[in-house]
Amino acid sequence: MHTLAYADVTSAADRIAGHVRPVTVTPADPGAGTYELHFALELMQHTGSFKVRGAQNFLLAHRERGTLPAAGVTIASGGNAGLACAWAARRAGVTATVFLPATAPRVKVDKLRDLDADVRLVGSEYAEALAACEAFAAETGALASHAYDHPLIAAGAGTLLDEIHRQVPGLDTVVVAVGGGGLFAGVATAARHHNIRTVAVEPENCRALDAALRAGHPVDVSVESVAGDALGARRATALAVSAAQGDAVRTVLVTDAAVVRARRALWDDRRLAVEHAAATALAALTDPDGTGYRPSPGERICVVLCGANTDPADLTPPRLP
Repeated sequence: MHTLAYADVTSAADRIAGHVRPVTVTPADPGAGTYELHFALELMQHTGSFKVRGAQNFLLAHRERGTLPAAGVTIASGGNAGLACAWAARRAGVTATVFLPATAPRVKVDKLRDLDADVRLVGSEYAEALAACEAFAAETGALASHAYDHPLIAAGAGTLLDEIHRQVPGLDTVVVAVGGGGLFAGVATAARHHNIRTVAVEPENCRALDAALRAGHPVDVSVESVAGDALGARRATALAVSAAQGDAVRTVLVTDAAVVRARRALWDDRRLAVEHAAATALAALTDPDGTGYRPSPGERICVVLCGANTDPADLTPPRLP
């Protein structure tokens, strides 16, 4: 089975130092007075999500090796990985051709075009955009990146955990949302090195990692969730399945209703406008109907708020006449 090592994460950290924004970690209100809660505000990262970490690590590593082609880089993405790839490509002076489902949020498509990406809208699901991207890479010689299924991408994402660990001494648990598993694989790998528990959170109807663990290997799942635009991978990566092994990882499922409530609470209580994928992580602590995660008294927890590429128009209800 494919695995990721902590050395891969530290190498990524050295490579991307100075190219990404260090994460801001802030204390939150105590969880009902029983546990200590922090938020990792990765929504403040370049392009609005953690994905820049992996994209930078991927492109910088290929530049070091002399394997970054003149045809540029191509990627299929629900939005955030494409934004990160386009941003990193522009900094590297190469073209990014980004394939997205036609259902991708308009805010992400517009941002991609602002980053000079060549945007191609294909099909209604990520898998269709990925197939078109692979065909394009084969035809043009462009370097094929991936939204989450690559060791360089996952290792780059994992650099987030070491930054959190330095800011929260004695951290017990980190909570992350899971789509295909790039962020989770990197974070869980680094967390295990520091004896920190990782809680992997998925919407009930968007559960690629949960299904893979039940089957013992990656399997295809159907995707139908309010967070599907970012967490809508049909299959978790082998890297993620490997990283989920052992007692250091807990996996939980949350309802879409809980995700919506958590997102709204972040806006109402803290004026943080996050996408549903980011709210999915917090929903693990607040969902009364899902399997959830129930902290122990005194537990130090950090929830990763992974992205902010959302239309905030639905966060404020219309005023009654």
